[in-house]
Amino acid sequence: MGFASFVGRVLFASIFLLSAWQMFNEFGVDGGPEAKALIPKLDLAKKHISSQLHVDLPDIEVKQLVSAAIALKGLGAILFVFGHGFGAFLLIVYLLVSTPLLYDFYNYRPEEPQYTALFGDFLQCVAQCGALVFFWGMKGPISKRQPRKKGVRPKTA
Repeated sequence: MGFASFVGRVLFASIFLLSAWQMFNEFGVDGGPEAKALIPKLDLAKKHISSQLHVDLPDIEVKQLVSAAIALKGLGAILFVFGHGFGAFLLIVYLLVSTPLLYDFYNYRPEEPQYTALFGDFLQCVAQCGALVFFWGMKGPISKRQPRKKGVRPKTA
């Protein structure tokens, strides 16, 4: 069971490790293609949040956001492979922050072709987050129940 669990963690973490490695290789001076794709989505999210809260949000450097994503995915995946709950926590934080920004299906109508693709990817990230929460819950402290000692009963004839 231990080996199968390790192989499952390696396969699950490979999703995050390989994408972090690809983001790192494409990073460049400007943050890479991830930064270019994130700029309009981040601007739209900032505009929506500032209109709802009636507060001006500060400018966010997209290059720093991409490098934080690389760090969260890479470190979280490595720790997750070795069974640390903190690795699952880092991956959960990454998914909770990035999923609504990257997969903004709510900005499209259901008839549009982008809606189906974005909604499918959004649900896949939600499923990954659920798997991480399950792992985190299983790694948490489990109360060790002491079996109750049964009292000695006298034998009756």
